[in-house]
Amino acid sequence: MDTSAGSRATITSYQDGPLLVRGDFELRTQSGEVIDGGRGTVALCRCGLSAIKPLCDGTHKVGGFHASGGDRER
Repeated sequence: MDTSAGSRATITSYQDGPLLVRGDFELRTQSGEVIDGGRGTVALCRCGLSAIKPLCDGTHKVGGFHASGGDRER
């Protein structure tokens, strides 16, 4: 998936939510097939509850998923 020519991919974790991937990236299955994320920024599931894994469908909100995000205290 070419989102913005030459743009390095960044991954941002959100507290109690998904990982957001932005920039120039390509998602693949473990067998090497390309997964079409449908857009230039995708949210990857961290809770394991999404019906569209590896993409996030928002189920973490009702599933009570808790995890630290990028702004956690050290």
